[in-house]
Amino acid sequence: MKWRINNQKRHVIKDLRESSNSLFLLLNEWYQSPLGARVVDNEKQKLQETISHLFGYHILQVGADENLKLIENSPVGHKIIFSPFLFPGTKTPVANIEELPLANDSIDIILVYHALDFTIDSHRLLRELTRVLRPGGQMLIVGFNPLSLWGIFRLFMSKRNIPWMGRFLSLGRLSDWLKLLNLQIESVNYANHFLPFSYRKILARVEQFEKFGEKMHSPFGGSYIVHCEKTAIPITPIVTKRIPLASRVSVFPLTENIRAKIH
Repeated sequence: MKWRINNQKRHVIKDLRESSNSLFLLLNEWYQSPLGARVVDNEKQKLQETISHLFGYHILQVGADENLKLIENSPVGHKIIFSPFLFPGTKTPVANIEELPLANDSIDIILVYHALDFTIDSHRLLRELTRVLRPGGQMLIVGFNPLSLWGIFRLFMSKRNIPWMGRFLSLGRLSDWLKLLNLQIESVNYANHFLPFSYRKILARVEQFEKFGEKMHSPFGGSYIVHCEKTAIPITPIVTKRIPLASRVSVFPLTENIRAKIH
């Protein structure tokens, strides 16, 4: 039964990825909705607390287009954002984020904005992002938290609608993947502690819910923000132990003066 449920979820994501252009447009449309806009604002506020203190030469944003402006306040000068396809009005280069046209170890900071939630193979995408991140580089991962009110509501919602069609990757599994890729977690923050409804009364009190969740240090926010660093693998040189050769010393037999008797 568990395999059947997971297989059905995978088919839903696969059907969406086959029409990635439509999925990208649906995501952007949801981010502009009353509920989606509150989600973006809460997550952006948490992100700015970290991004503003990260420095480097290149910063990459994946999972959202330039309209969200999630890295605009970064002190890093060169900001990179890819669009999955060419559409009217786009100002960013087009590329597949699962096959980035970037060199190995070339990016200082990467913001992964719900990209792992809406892809067929999340681990493959994470490997590709790790490939372009330099040793010592910083990665910020934003994802929906299954251990939250949002995760509970997802069990009863249609998987054909956003955000419920997303993967909702657990922190436990994500942590295991990060360890395998030599990404060390520095901190984890949570956002969106309010009920996932578009009612005006609820949206009007979102700030109160956020302050309460932050005050209680609640790990049950609807989304998490994981800050991790790519650690360099130390290379230990193999030193061959040399055994000094003993110097050759001429050995002369010591004999006493022996008188030989000749018979």
